Amino acid sequence: MLARKMIKRTEMMSCLLCKDAPCSAACPKMDTGTILRHIWFDNEDVAALSLPGIDPCTDCDGLCEKACVRPGEVPIRKLIERLEKEVRPLAEIQIPSEEDRLKCDLCGIPLENPFLLSSSVVASTYDMCARAFEAGWAGACFKTICSMDIHEASPRFSAITGDNGTILGFKNIEQLSDHTVEENMEIFRRLKKNYPTKFILASIMGQDEKEWEELARLCEENGAGAVELNFSCPNMMEGGLGSDIGQIPELVERYTRAAKRSTTIPVLAKLTPNVANMSPAAEAAVRGGADGVAAINTIKSVIGVDPLTYVSAPAVNGKSAIGGYSGNAVKPIALRFISELGQNQALQGRHISGMGGIETWRDALEFILLGAGSIQITTAVMQYGYRIIDDLKAGLNYYLAQRNIRSVKDIVGAGLDKVSASTDVLERDSVLFPAFDYDKCIGCGRCAISCEDGGHQAIRFVERKPKLDGKKCVGCHLCLLVCPMEAIRPAGKRINRE
Repeated sequence: MLARKMIKRTEMMSCLLCKDAPCSAACPKMDTGTILRHIWFDNEDVAALSLPGIDPCTDCDGLCEKACVRPGEVPIRKLIERLEKEVRPLAEIQIPSEEDRLKCDLCGIPLENPFLLSSSVVASTYDMCARAFEAGWAGACFKTICSMDIHEASPRFSAITGDNGTILGFKNIEQLSDHTVEENMEIFRRLKKNYPTKFILASIMGQDEKEWEELARLCEENGAGAVELNFSCPNMMEGGLGSDIGQIPELVERYTRAAKRSTTIPVLAKLTPNVANMSPAAEAAVRGGADGVAAINTIKSVIGVDPLTYVSAPAVNGKSAIGGYSGNAVKPIALRFISELGQNQALQGRHISGMGGIETWRDALEFILLGAGSIQITTAVMQYGYRIIDDLKAGLNYYLAQRNIRSVKDIVGAGLDKVSASTDVLERDSVLFPAFDYDKCIGCGRCAISCEDGGHQAIRFVERKPKLDGKKCVGCHLCLLVCPMEAIRPAGKRINRE
């Protein structure tokens, strides 16, 4: 499971991960829809070990495939057969019977697992938070509370999608909670009463020191376990709010200190990625008394300029605006900032709550290894629903058990010494050549095209097979990345350039 991934999303791209999946209702033996979702979210071992008995599809006439909303397009029986024949025999352990390994904390406050909803529409009402808590989320960072009169634009979302319609990058021009402060405090009281073991992180935004102080006090009095200071929303109409604050360390320090004056619960500063370096703002937050930081918020963006109207998306009565970009596409940028914060000695001992493009347990693990002690998610929930918590927990728990890691807390920051802000540390005296797997190669020639026009002309295409010229190859591995069949892998050992 750790290094291999035998079944890819591309093998089930027609699957829509349906609500109340018809394939599950049609199958008398298993919850087929959940099995498919396990595959989609990188939990193929869990999927295989969840199969009932041996050869569950034997003597089956394919009721699941006939019931599919795309009949005949999703190879459900073939996928299940591969789970049975190829994946289950290689599973190193059984599915763990408990989830104690996932227990952690945020600034000393216990969390049943690291996964929280991030401040957004997915955590904006009592009902939504309650359903998320019932599903298994450890807590929620409630949509940013403010005293301003919020009126949202319509539409306010747009996206860049993959070939099957899956959202890769997501843009929003949404602002803060449109409920009054009093209404939100009532929601906090109800959540605290009905879900006392769940964690409420209250996101707030003030317009001056007095408001930051007052909002923090109210949130604590009404049940919040910690406060998150929104110094990073890119969509505020008025200047001097949101990401405008996060770009000025002096303001970050001032407003953090104001919030800390009125509350005894932990305070996190949510920082903007719309800067060259996040450390100045993070250090300012610590000087102001912050117990931790949260990152990243969305990245300022423009997408989808219409070639006829010249208006970018989302268009609102013929106009648009720069908005916040999120989704899996921003994960590499988020990880860069998390590693910066994790390596900053001024933040040692402070909690880092990580977010930005997380969909699967593997995504979450990458943030944890680079220093995040908790994980916040929005865009994946908007696309797939609260149900993704099942795979987030199952996948991370299985990984920890497989590696014999007693607690997720034991690996927070474990990868920080492997990443450097400078490429000067890299060894440059040897080459790792690519190796071709001719059993997988179908002779498309994509590797030769890319090497010829974007590399070092080191691949010859002979009788529809790639041949490597070791005298020209520099080991850049472009060919590995473009091969659609994954028929190219790194060679077994490095070769000295001399």
